[in-house]
Amino acid sequence: MNTQLHPIDFENWDRRQYFYYFTEMLPTGFNLNIEIDITKAHQKIKAAGKKFFPAYLYLSAKLITEQSEFRVAKTADKLGYYEVLHPSYACFHEDDKTMSNMWTEFDPDFESFYQNYMNDQKQYSGNHGILAKPELPPPNSFMVGMLPWTQFSSYSPVPYAKADYYFPVLQAGRFFEKSGRKMMPFSITVHHAVADGYHVSLFLEKFQTAMNHPEQWIRL
Repeated sequence: MNTQLHPIDFENWDRRQYFYYFTEMLPTGFNLNIEIDITKAHQKIKAAGKKFFPAYLYLSAKLITEQSEFRVAKTADKLGYYEVLHPSYACFHEDDKTMSNMWTEFDPDFESFYQNYMNDQKQYSGNHGILAKPELPPPNSFMVGMLPWTQFSSYSPVPYAKADYYFPVLQAGRFFEKSGRKMMPFSITVHHAVADGYHVSLFLEKFQTAMNHPEQWIRL
């Protein structure tokens, strides 16, 4: 599993002043919510007999891997950025309506990641408690989820788990129809110390483009 952390030269880092300001002077995070058109991606995934949720996890991790500002972390007072982030998500139990944390190792190949997800589900999804897997999530795991019961217009996870947590938090909602298209509510929450509105807007643009062109990342 890739847990490689590359150190940041803080004194020469282009976000040095912003990082200090938004962690020490005015700790700030922000949240954006939009509607994503998932029509083409959903159709392609379902036509292949596959599940949409792991495809959503894969795409989220893939695009985060393309933007280093979303992979900044602080470990033992050392600031750096991980090469990749692995998705950490909730596993819902139908029997008692509780959930457990699950994580799946990211792989840049969609089919490989999809198989990792299916293997995790087969082996661990029946385990109740806080953690479905016996191992703790890796330090380079980010929170990503879906609320299939609710079509929300805003979602804000408050507060962050700890002051030095800088990974984004992603959340999707219940799909709905709009002008003949299948839409998905989507929320992203980030720490302002590592990312600005520009970085989030770039991520969201790439996310929608990927949903419009699933043939570029789903090789079926």
